[in-house]
Amino acid sequence: MGAAEPDLYRDTWVRYLGYANEVGESFRPLVPVPVVWASYGVASAYVTADAIDKGRKAATVSVTSSPHPQLLLPITDPPLSHQAHAQDPAKATRVGVAVVDTFVWQSLASVAIPGFTINRLCAASLALLGALTRWPLPVRRWTTTALGLATIPIIITPIDRSVDFLMDSSLRKLYRTPGEPPTPH
Repeated sequence: MGAAEPDLYRDTWVRYLGYANEVGESFRPLVPVPVVWASYGVASAYVTADAIDKGRKAATVSVTSSPHPQLLLPITDPPLSHQAHAQDPAKATRVGVAVVDTFVWQSLASVAIPGFTINRLCAASLALLGALTRWPLPVRRWTTTALGLATIPIIITPIDRSVDFLMDSSLRKLYRTPGEPPTPH
């Protein structure tokens, strides 16, 4: 039995591109706003590329019948043309679900929620440091940036699990495939 091929978007250094906006938000007190927005562009490109990758993988997997319906056996098919999806609506649905599920999950767990969290944390810390200390502005800005960067690894797992719960409780009920969400690990 061979080891599974590593997922480029989840098991390699490429995964860290999904954290670009959190790094950008941490550096917001020190860099021009367009740099922060560019970090969102990098993170959004990562999310889009991962969703496309999961759609392509879903297109190359077919499910065979099993005497036990809960045991579905994936079989890798040769690459398909766009016309093949029209001939196999189940495959088109599987691809669509994979793309939508990955895109929504990654958008929430890798971009929107952590970006908002780091943004608000850094804004609050900069304001508090200004009100409670007499540190010079550059020291307060660097302290805020360091706090934002240090917070990133702490917030990842709680946000991921919350998005899992949110999607299992809502969107995934629509397409009846609750289960393992895209994991960033």
